[in-house]
Amino acid sequence: MPYAKAVHYMSWAAVGIFFNYYVYRRFKQWWARHTYILPAALDAGVGFMGVFLFFTLQSHNISGPECWGLDVSDHCPLAKCPIVPGIEVHGCPVL
Repeated sequence: MPYAKAVHYMSWAAVGIFFNYYVYRRFKQWWARHTYILPAALDAGVGFMGVFLFFTLQSHNISGPECWGLDVSDHCPLAKCPIVPGIEVHGCPVL
């Protein structure tokens, strides 16, 4: 399972609720025809974009931005600072 933050789960839930609640109630015929096509298309799109980005960016030594999930941290420079009072680390505030 790839690293994901709350925004990833919120977008997953928004698409799921919209498609399985609103579309199901309003357009049952359409929902019954396309209920398995939408997830397959979304999964195929993720796979296609992974291969596409590899060949267009990484094979030419172009690194993506840090916010693409390459770094597992929360992108906060103070996240590596200790939170125990009295411990001093260079570049961190002392509690």
